[in-house]
Amino acid sequence: MAYMKKHGFDIIMISSDGKEISEVKERERCSHIIIPFTRTISLFQDLKCLYQLIFLIRKEKPDIVHTHTPKAGLLGMLAGKICGVKLKIHTIAGLPLMTAVGNKRKLLEFTEKLTYWAADYILPNSNSIMCFVKENKFTKDSKLDIIGRGSSNGIDLSRFSRNSIQEDILEKIKNIIHYNSNNKYILSVGRVVKDKGIIEIVVAFLEMKNSFPNLKLIIVGPLEEERQEELLPQHIVSTLKTHQDIIHINWSDEVEYYMHLADVLVHASYREGFPNVPLQAGAMECSIICSEIPGNIDIVTDQKTGLYFEVGSWKDLSEKIEYALDNYEEMRQYAVVLREEIETNYKREYVHKELLKFYKAKLIEKDE
Repeated sequence: MAYMKKHGFDIIMISSDGKEISEVKERERCSHIIIPFTRTISLFQDLKCLYQLIFLIRKEKPDIVHTHTPKAGLLGMLAGKICGVKLKIHTIAGLPLMTAVGNKRKLLEFTEKLTYWAADYILPNSNSIMCFVKENKFTKDSKLDIIGRGSSNGIDLSRFSRNSIQEDILEKIKNIIHYNSNNKYILSVGRVVKDKGIIEIVVAFLEMKNSFPNLKLIIVGPLEEERQEELLPQHIVSTLKTHQDIIHINWSDEVEYYMHLADVLVHASYREGFPNVPLQAGAMECSIICSEIPGNIDIVTDQKTGLYFEVGSWKDLSEKIEYALDNYEEMRQYAVVLREEIETNYKREYVHKELLKFYKAKLIEKDE
């Protein structure tokens, strides 16, 4: 947002409430309005948010409405369509329907198609998601485009770099996890829910403890405790809370330090758009093992820049972790190559520049 403001746009940010808002406002130097979107389907609340968006758009008269996330996309694109906004853009950063079944999948497919119908342009943030949308005929190909090589926002390589590590912060993180150089550390970063493959990570870790007694598991991310469909089984939650070799960090703004210390990052998600965590870990030259799914495979190449494992298989995951721990130099070389690819294709300045070019070109087309 700050980049677009610097290049002549007036920006209004809209989101539900959350602890990150003050930090985002400070960083981006743009105004922010709260509209209480929910992640779950809630007809009354969704209609209320739609009304608020329509009222706001009619008041502000923006040239562009650009949405992210499924719920904000549905309501934002519908509001933009109703109000006759010149340019309506929706970024796909992940598709929950990819792991849904039955009537829920049908409903999610309908809402995605409705979002795409209302939008002028759809920007999948990875080539894999682009292919999925095309194969399922969710919208016309003419509406689809991709910014650069993918990613919604690129990555800040001045922050995510081994050369940017500050010793005082590193020591603080080491104290938090009781770091010992004789241990081996597996790291997972992200929301602690079923769809992030947490069950497979925990089971694989427990199976490996006999072979690697000095193995530790660090999980950085909030534990879901409300949304029923995302809750972990109680025995997994209990293991996270009580196992002496599992360290759960509920939240951290310093994930790069955990990546710097980890022997391997495991990203075991069932579905992704273009995931930030492997991108960040790759920039930190941390060895990566990820599930072989769309999004992950746009960043990591098996046996070139990391390792794949079969999604949902703790057994395959444990085998790949064991291989990674036993072949440090090979994994280290993969990490170096991935860092080079990220520098070339996903630098934040490059992604911002390409998005700005997209905005300007499409506005000109709309005026012709």
